[in-house]
Amino acid sequence: MPRHSPALDRATPGRIAETALALVDESGPEVLTFRALAARLRISTASLQPRCTDLAGLLDLCLDHLAARLPGPEPGADRATATEVRFTALYRLLVAHPGLLALRGTRPWLGPNLLARLVEAQLADSLTAGVSPDGAIAAYRRMYLLTLGSASFVDRRHPKSARAATRTTPAALGTEAFPVPTGRLAAIVPAVTDHEIYHGALRRLIHAADPATPAASPASAVEEQQGHRP
Repeated sequence: MPRHSPALDRATPGRIAETALALVDESGPEVLTFRALAARLRISTASLQPRCTDLAGLLDLCLDHLAARLPGPEPGADRATATEVRFTALYRLLVAHPGLLALRGTRPWLGPNLLARLVEAQLADSLTAGVSPDGAIAAYRRMYLLTLGSASFVDRRHPKSARAATRTTPAALGTEAFPVPTGRLAAIVPAVTDHEIYHGALRRLIHAADPATPAASPASAVEEQQGHRP
């Protein structure tokens, strides 16, 4: 009978993901290597690699492990409320793990947990409400990109540092060269860590995607102007 290896117990997908997330949250994205992760798990890199092969596979493992925690809306919630719950949950998850978000870069996040809890559920709700397939996908994409971008530029864990950096940078560049931002720092600085900016923008997108909302004009003023250029 083959001997049981304790390393296999320490190298479960969940344990790998939790340990990798802890490393990144504690020390930043640059510390996440197979060597460091294997050392924290007290296993060899040879035992670790079959579980996730490379860094891309490790990131996929971590991201989908987190996606399994995304809460769903309450049963019977209307479409607008359900949409806000889904995307707000994703926003909070990403803001809580800025190092992982930095490592993710432009990589697609298409693990089974995210697909089930966000993509499938959101698109199904839109189609059921009478939104066209093209409209449902476009609305989802807008909300998804808003969430990723907003999470990337809000430092919830170090808000004082983020506000201090925002306050000092324009001033260092000179009040004469940049009178608008330097003269309005009292309004600009709080906005850097204001989560309500994201929530307000998300609600606007949700409202715009409602089939009952009057359709926007076919072309914006900018598009019309560009269309008349020779």
